[in-house]
Amino acid sequence: MAEIRLDQPAERSVRRFPKVRLGEESFGRFAEFVARFMGTPTFLLWMTVFVIAWISLNVIGLFGYKWDPYPFILLNLAFSTQASYSAPLILLAQNRQEARDRLGLEEDRRVAAQSRADTDYLAREIASIRLSIGDLATRDYIRSEIRAELRDLLAELDRREEDLERPALRRDRPSS
Repeated sequence: MAEIRLDQPAERSVRRFPKVRLGEESFGRFAEFVARFMGTPTFLLWMTVFVIAWISLNVIGLFGYKWDPYPFILLNLAFSTQASYSAPLILLAQNRQEARDRLGLEEDRRVAAQSRADTDYLAREIASIRLSIGDLATRDYIRSEIRAELRDLLAELDRREEDLERPALRRDRPSS
């Protein structure tokens, strides 16, 4: 008998059955399809038709043969099997939907944070523009300054005109 050593890896055992690998995405889509179909009125209608036909054929008998007599143990087994498979598929579909919702929520949070940052940036820019505009001359201020300058220039022109007219008046008068 060979000694088992714990400090070395064990030898690989030979598989008797091949390892089944299912694509997680494709199986998830299948689970969502099953969950979506089982939640429809069509499924309920077909299930009701199936149950009524099953019970009717087993009560009346098909060619005198009743394969599942009352209390319909085989039908109960079929329902139990369906429930045992559908419950995990529905849970898997819910988990996938939750993961999608979580990703959507994270994306919404990211977009909201970016929007808030953009809004804050724009608010700061508008505030700095307002401060800069406060230092600039406004239209009314410029108009009042121009009016004041024009008044000063007109007053200067009037004075010069008067100065020019005075010597002319002195020349026009005869000297006594």
